[in-house]
Amino acid sequence: MNGLSKHILEVRDLSISFGENHVLKSFSMFLGEGENVVVLGKSGSGKSVLIKCIIGLLQADSGSVRVMGSEVSEMSGRELDSLRASIGFLFQSNALYDSMTVRENLEFPLRRHRRDLSQEAREQLVMEALNDVGLPHTLNYLPEELSGGMKKRIALARALMLKPRIILYDEPTTGLDPITAREISSLIVRIQKRYNTSSIIISHDMNCVRATANRVVLLIDGRSYCEGTTQLLSESTDENVKAFFDLPQ
Repeated sequence: MNGLSKHILEVRDLSISFGENHVLKSFSMFLGEGENVVVLGKSGSGKSVLIKCIIGLLQADSGSVRVMGSEVSEMSGRELDSLRASIGFLFQSNALYDSMTVRENLEFPLRRHRRDLSQEAREQLVMEALNDVGLPHTLNYLPEELSGGMKKRIALARALMLKPRIILYDEPTTGLDPITAREISSLIVRIQKRYNTSSIIISHDMNCVRATANRVVLLIDGRSYCEGTTQLLSESTDENVKAFFDLPQ
């Protein structure tokens, strides 16, 4: 996306190791306002570790993570709670509460972070989110009554409940059939356009990457190997880049 000047999120020289396993090695990237950035890498390359560092679940060995102007490593517990409330998170596993209905799953973040809201206001936000993902009829369903694609949509609806400025998507199409995966990718783009969200999408699904990315950061050997649009990277002659972008569509 051209014209993006403000970085809502910046990662600079981030390094983290687990014993002798050096997962991230001076990794750097930025996220602009209203931008979808895909972090692309092989399984086990450190993509999910990066996400955990961004929201303060893991402490890096060195480097900086700044979200909306604040350094994550310097935040108190209360400040981290506030940060996480302003970030939507779509878990790879969806992480819906099995014993709760769709309504109760969506109301959960509101009851925790927006206790000032009336029941009427909560219900309005729930229905707005369900309409956003095309599932208003599932209000009283339990997760076991939903298909895999429907669970993913409900999980995304829950991520939208607090009107986040940033959404983090962890492998949003993993385990879905090709048609449903394409629908989820389209939904990610619709959410971006409607709410001007800034998103980091962790993925190795090239169809999802091509559909959602304004820019791609390629994570190889713990480093930000290169970045650019899907068009630019698909034209690269670098063998490491071609290994991803030469895959059949």
